[in-house]
Amino acid sequence: MALSSRTAQLLAGIGLVLVGLLAGILAMLAVDEAPSEPASVTRIVQRVEGGSPPGTTRTASLPRAWQEDGPPPAALNQLFRQAASSVTAGVVTIRVEAEAGGSEEGTPFGRPAQSLGSGVFISPEGHIVTNSHVVEGAERVQVRLADKREFGARILGTDAATDLAVLKVDEGGPFPALAFGNSNTVQVGDWVVAVGNPLQLTSTVTAGIVSALGRQINIIEDQFRIEHFIQTDAAINPGNSGGPLVNLQGELIGINTAIASRTRRTEGYGFAIPAALVRRVATDLIAYGDVRRGFLGVSIRPVDADRAADLGLRDIRGVYIERVQRGSAADRAGLREGDVVTSVAGEAVNAPNDLQSLIALRRPGDTVAVGMWRRGTERELNVVLMGKDAPVYQDWLSDLQSGEAPEVPQMTPPENRENEAVTEIEDWGLGLRALSDEESAAFERKAGAYVAYVENGGKASAAGLPRDVVITHLEDTPVATPAEVVEHRAGAAGAVLVRVQRRDGTPAFYEIE
Repeated sequence: MALSSRTAQLLAGIGLVLVGLLAGILAMLAVDEAPSEPASVTRIVQRVEGGSPPGTTRTASLPRAWQEDGPPPAALNQLFRQAASSVTAGVVTIRVEAEAGGSEEGTPFGRPAQSLGSGVFISPEGHIVTNSHVVEGAERVQVRLADKREFGARILGTDAATDLAVLKVDEGGPFPALAFGNSNTVQVGDWVVAVGNPLQLTSTVTAGIVSALGRQINIIEDQFRIEHFIQTDAAINPGNSGGPLVNLQGELIGINTAIASRTRRTEGYGFAIPAALVRRVATDLIAYGDVRRGFLGVSIRPVDADRAADLGLRDIRGVYIERVQRGSAADRAGLREGDVVTSVAGEAVNAPNDLQSLIALRRPGDTVAVGMWRRGTERELNVVLMGKDAPVYQDWLSDLQSGEAPEVPQMTPPENRENEAVTEIEDWGLGLRALSDEESAAFERKAGAYVAYVENGGKASAAGLPRDVVITHLEDTPVATPAEVVEHRAGAAGAVLVRVQRRDGTPAFYEIE
């Protein structure tokens, strides 16, 4: 019996050891399955360099269960600590020596011309994002890091339309850069942390929630302003401008830019530029010194209840196209006056600033899918965006910047232009289409190629050919459609004599090289 007792004790001991080993193995597996830290911030100019350079701030990782269901209340304290500690090192104080005679008056949204602001490192090489109004009129810019080091900084570029600027520190790196988060996944109610230097109180951290998305408050003083702010109740004061708004992983989701206040102090309403737009603008400012922005070439209005009823829309949604610039990207793709834009690249459009911000993320030459509604039918058109330097945009942009309404020629009513397709003759700088019913009546012709647009600086423009006429002959050969114009040109050598008919019935002749 004694031997049996000792055997039992031995077996029990071996069992305990095995249980301990098994527990250890399970613990190791649990650690191995835990999500790794997110990749460090991607270099802004990805075409030039890639990888994860040293000096990059890494963001806090969350257990998988927390990512799905959120952290338990007791864990929030630790999350806020981690977010604050991972962010503050990458935030700088910006001191500006402005040009003499600068304005010192504030604005209704608490954005005075100031000599003190905030910024955030977005690359280990020393690129800093801040607000354009922070460095406006600057003669000299000095940045102070959280570790109290100070450096001079140069302005690489500013963008008045988004109130963003990029600075560069050329010595002392690598610097602790923040990782970009996905601002498109931010939702109302999410916890956020704001970091900056308000009221000369450096490295101040405040917390709150996302109060609203897609806000437009008309604070950016630019004709082509792009406002699609994240609204937060995290305390933001003068001096916070240009500082980061981050999520609980310490990822940059916005740049704080304004507060809604009559006293220039926080009243619970702060606004931040979404990180997706920040990254897009910063990339161009670093690469080119300005922003290469695509334009549709339309004038738009919101859709309210009355307009929705007039149009026959079942829901109050989308953005109404009031005017289409002839020859613009929108015109070439087939968008017409009276259409309602409902989406861009699959993202819903319900306000003018929705459309503006989604287009602002694209460059000239990009093709974007635009969902639209026309008289009860949903459609999707592929639009190739054009830059502001496109000849067809010059007069239009000039009129907009001067505040004058662009001169608009007699337009064909939208209901008679449903099946239009513009044929482009690129080397002539010309766009042709078939005659609509209204145009056939106006010109008293059943056949011909209607001149939809003439690009400034093109061969047709140089020859003096106007738009809103009908091409009837090339040399002595009659043409009935745009396709016949293309076919005749293919067999022509040298200059071509183009005969057109004006609306008053008179002919005119133009020789195009």
